[in-house]
Amino acid sequence: MSVSVRKEFPFSAVAGQEQFKLALILSAINPLIGGVLVSGPRGSAKSTLARGVAGILPQHDNGIDAAFTTLPLGASEERLLGTLDLQQVLNDKKVAFHPGLLSKAHGGVLYVDEVNLLADNLVDQLLDVAASGVNHVERDGISHEHEARFLLVGTMNPDEGELRPQLQDRFGLMVQLTNQYTLEERMQIVCLREKFDDDPAAFCEAFRFKQKNLKQSIQVARKQLTKVECSEAMRMEIAQRCHLAQVDGVRADIVWVRAAMAHCVWRGSAKVALQDIEKVEALVLAHRRQTPPPSKSSPKNNDNHSRNTPPNDNGSSLSSARRPAGSHKPPLQEESNQSQKEGNWGAMGAQPFMSETLEKNH
Repeated sequence: MSVSVRKEFPFSAVAGQEQFKLALILSAINPLIGGVLVSGPRGSAKSTLARGVAGILPQHDNGIDAAFTTLPLGASEERLLGTLDLQQVLNDKKVAFHPGLLSKAHGGVLYVDEVNLLADNLVDQLLDVAASGVNHVERDGISHEHEARFLLVGTMNPDEGELRPQLQDRFGLMVQLTNQYTLEERMQIVCLREKFDDDPAAFCEAFRFKQKNLKQSIQVARKQLTKVECSEAMRMEIAQRCHLAQVDGVRADIVWVRAAMAHCVWRGSAKVALQDIEKVEALVLAHRRQTPPPSKSSPKNNDNHSRNTPPNDNGSSLSSARRPAGSHKPPLQEESNQSQKEGNWGAMGAQPFMSETLEKNH
């Protein structure tokens, strides 16, 4: 008797939520950003995108797909970190380690739904490991450590309680979602969901090319990240904006530089520009800013943008970014023929042609 493998809704098929998609992709390129905290009401695709991002993460060196691991709210510390078998150490003189959820999540996604309801001690340990990339377990003088690099995604509904400010700050990026959609967007979302529920295999096949393209893009971006240059002028720009926002400490500065570099390599450049800083500003400061954001129409902002933005930049969103050099085809750039069959993965407009694409795959 064969067991069917559960299909997850493809990341590239989710309509809207551009900022959330951007935050997840940047964190996938550089896990040292520190994960993504998502605040929003029910029905805003929080869990759908979190599950879907595992499908576009590069495989492990041994060819195994990236895992999606959920941390339950009632998990114990031992289940999260893993345990040491002291009896076996005494009998066999060897360290016996029983892996926990952090080990299982290595190379993939660790998802915490309602992270604001998770015990504070677990959140502290979780964020420590996410920042260092190493899980260290010690008991009665015996210790063991292993790599634990993963994309941490925590979601929360603000109606059910806030996360402590000191814990909020330790998440690299934060996205504040809304479930308010236009009529066309609501129709598109319902249509896509119905098609997926009717035949998950055919639906996933229709988006297979885009999923593969995104995965390759992230893999290439990871390799080129070390070649990205962030000049002193750009670092000073980040420092000034953090100072104006009156953020606590310098964690925001560190995360902002890393996120800007990830965005830079994602759009196919090797030198951080002002547009990279501005694209990630809201993600970095959403949970850290102590002062209101400056008006977008202020003369200073407009002058800075005109001086630092290339003439051909149209200020478009993530959907217009191009892939890093070394990959075959831009996953986020519309193509005249392919887009008419599958639609732009980040587009918000209705896609009445989706049914034709799915019918051809039956």
